Amino acid sequence: MRVGIVREHTHQERRVALTPEVIQRLRNRGYEVIVERGAGEGAFYRDEDFQTAGAEVVSSAEEVYQRADTIVRLHMPTEAESAHFRSGQILIGTLQAWRFPAQIEQLRTRRVTVFALERIPRISRAQGMDVLSSMASIAGYKAVIVAAERFGRLLPMMVTAAGTVPPALVLVIGAGVAGLQAIATARRLGARVEAYDIRPAVKEQVESLGARFLPLTLEIDQAEQRGGYARELPEEIQRRQREALASYVARADIIITTAAVPERPAPRLITAAMVEQMTPGSLIIDLAAETGGNCELTLPGQWREHHGVSIFGPINLPATVPLHASSMFARNIEQFLLLFLRNGRPAVHFDDEILRQTCIAHEGHLYPFAEQVQSTV
Repeated sequence: MRVGIVREHTHQERRVALTPEVIQRLRNRGYEVIVERGAGEGAFYRDEDFQTAGAEVVSSAEEVYQRADTIVRLHMPTEAESAHFRSGQILIGTLQAWRFPAQIEQLRTRRVTVFALERIPRISRAQGMDVLSSMASIAGYKAVIVAAERFGRLLPMMVTAAGTVPPALVLVIGAGVAGLQAIATARRLGARVEAYDIRPAVKEQVESLGARFLPLTLEIDQAEQRGGYARELPEEIQRRQREALASYVARADIIITTAAVPERPAPRLITAAMVEQMTPGSLIIDLAAETGGNCELTLPGQWREHHGVSIFGPINLPATVPLHASSMFARNIEQFLLLFLRNGRPAVHFDDEILRQTCIAHEGHLYPFAEQVQSTV
């Protein structure tokens, strides 16, 4: 199997899908790798590094598409890029396929086999290839760093000759991987931290990091869906949720929102009226900006101010830490590619549960419910 990686052109993307370290190991398992010239520059990898690892560096993305059996991407290719794919090729990446029906249809008609890594099941065996968790941990960390840099006050308590400075209060909404990392980072910086999640099961994890879990009792049945992710709530429960959160939002100095529902728009948890009750100088960092935002006022990729409160909807925060983010992503991809091995050689098959659940297109058919994919060689 010949694997190809190209330079990503998504907004401010600096990561690369495979690193030289991982390429060297893949070659030892029977994979060949083709890399577009300059693909790793944003993550501080030179073309020479890829060549030393055994990859072939070519002059254009078009040549990669022509020669590779499998294309590994960080993002969904554009419609223009999708036109380069041919029948029988494989596309692997964090594609957010539900947001790009036109590209998926284009790939289906070209009979491309598509694996969407956001559909990797949350089972023990899949932890090493869980790209969402890897990138979410970076986003949660970086969100607090961005907030601390922008915030007009100190985060930790300080006792000085000029008096005592009280610690800032950080509220983290959503205690998944990104939220837990945000809690840990804010605590390390000395802030007081409160956290909320609709899943009661995460209370123990929140408290183990030194944060206070908000005592909101909304009597939500089945707050989790399969895999431990939060499920989408009916509008009436969302309204009650906003009402219950309002007083905690009003007193927070910094809010980090991370609430997300797989393959659905982000739940709206903070209204403009709630923002107007916050103290001027407060901050909201909305990590759900790319899928609509948890705050009503979020503008994806932009800072804005409303009644003295700064609101930021960052897009692709992991790309701001390109070296470590690329390293983590590449190791996830390595583990996923190893699933294709049969009798020591890479080949397309669907014997593995993880391959079945992540496949969304194969041989001209769509598989919106991946378990429908039948075993195929």
